[in-house]
Amino acid sequence: MSLQPAETEVDVMRPEILDFVGIGVGPFNLGLACLTAPIEDLSGVFLERKPGIDWHPGMMLESATLQTPFLADLVSLADPTSPLSFLAYLKESGRLYSFYIREKFFPLRSEYVDYCQWAASKLDTIRFGQEVVSVEYVDDVYHVQARAIGSGEITTYRGRRLVLGTGTPPFIPEACRELPGEIAHSSAYLPRKAALQTKERITVLGSGQSAAEIYYDLLSEIDTYGYELTWITRSPRFFPLEYTKLTLEMTSPEYTDYFHALPAGTRDRLNKSQKNLYKGINADLIDDIFDLLYQKNLAGPCRTRLLTCTALTGAEYDAATDTFTLDLHQEEQDAEFSLRSNALVLATGYSQHVPTFLDPIREHLDFDDAGRFAVRRDYRIDRSGGAIYVQNAELHTHGFVAPDLGMAAYRNSWIIRDLLGREYYPIERSIAFQEFGAPVADRAPLASVRS
Repeated sequence: MSLQPAETEVDVMRPEILDFVGIGVGPFNLGLACLTAPIEDLSGVFLERKPGIDWHPGMMLESATLQTPFLADLVSLADPTSPLSFLAYLKESGRLYSFYIREKFFPLRSEYVDYCQWAASKLDTIRFGQEVVSVEYVDDVYHVQARAIGSGEITTYRGRRLVLGTGTPPFIPEACRELPGEIAHSSAYLPRKAALQTKERITVLGSGQSAAEIYYDLLSEIDTYGYELTWITRSPRFFPLEYTKLTLEMTSPEYTDYFHALPAGTRDRLNKSQKNLYKGINADLIDDIFDLLYQKNLAGPCRTRLLTCTALTGAEYDAATDTFTLDLHQEEQDAEFSLRSNALVLATGYSQHVPTFLDPIREHLDFDDAGRFAVRRDYRIDRSGGAIYVQNAELHTHGFVAPDLGMAAYRNSWIIRDLLGREYYPIERSIAFQEFGAPVADRAPLASVRS
């Protein structure tokens, strides 16, 4: 890679060659950093562009909780004895008994981020403020060039394998791209909240947990600011997150095996039909929204609307009137209509992408017919060269467990086994009571029931 004239190159790793280089430090690669820390015969480094752990800062609403229990921390489901567990964090923070008395399995979202920051502070393998700009493959080694944020200094890290945990960028609907005006993705909601609340009409677009949290937050203060609030969802109803126990068995090794073995077209259809399994709304929050609507309407009609089964088809912004005009389609009625708003919040989720820094090694990567990573069962995407693993880039190949915090330790145990060539953390292979595929012919018969 050619360097800018103002930059200098520092080759701090020569001649050391690491076993792996991790790129990106969100919860998944942070979990890998925690789990690899005690393994003496495994060397690695993790590079992160941000100055520290910063997970969904725009959605750190005071009362918001994770949708997974505390055992879905960085390490416990691989190593419940780890000193980097959530319970160890609570103990060191002096809050273990308070958490115990609280009797709720789901940590506050802000508490989880504080836990991640605490865990990161215990590690010496993370390099914050390092933006990866290029990866090359030379003499069976990946050369990862990273630019220091601020100084521009380039450092080359060398590793035999890569672990990609770069996250997913916000998805902006095509109709809203490049629009001026007061428009914010949910990932930037809190920093933009004050500006949003100065507008006469606010519209929230989206159907999942983030949309529900933002709508509830804005509805709570609707009387204070006097705005009109609309929530538009393409879903035919406000789907609750399905959290029944037999459904949760689908976050299992057996279901991952079953899903991965299905044809690509079948997997894509299933992902579309299973969104309420991982993108649904917490049922308690749905009830809280109804109760708040009930309270707000006691004194007369509240200036709010909830529109279901409605898709955005177009959008324009008039600077003279500071007004968005949204073109909408009620899908069940096949009816077109428009709505005006002065501010938009896009709770439209996140999208997969292939980082540009991988361009120099693109020939070593495996892609499917849709241009996505062709992720093997062992989370690898390399077609030649050293192993390259992905974190949360395998929704289309492994199913809705890909973004699930509860399966992160499982995936990391797989990656560590492949890195080491042996199973360091025991990996569960069969935990479900149900069978997901057709019965195997040579399976042992069920035990007969004796009278």
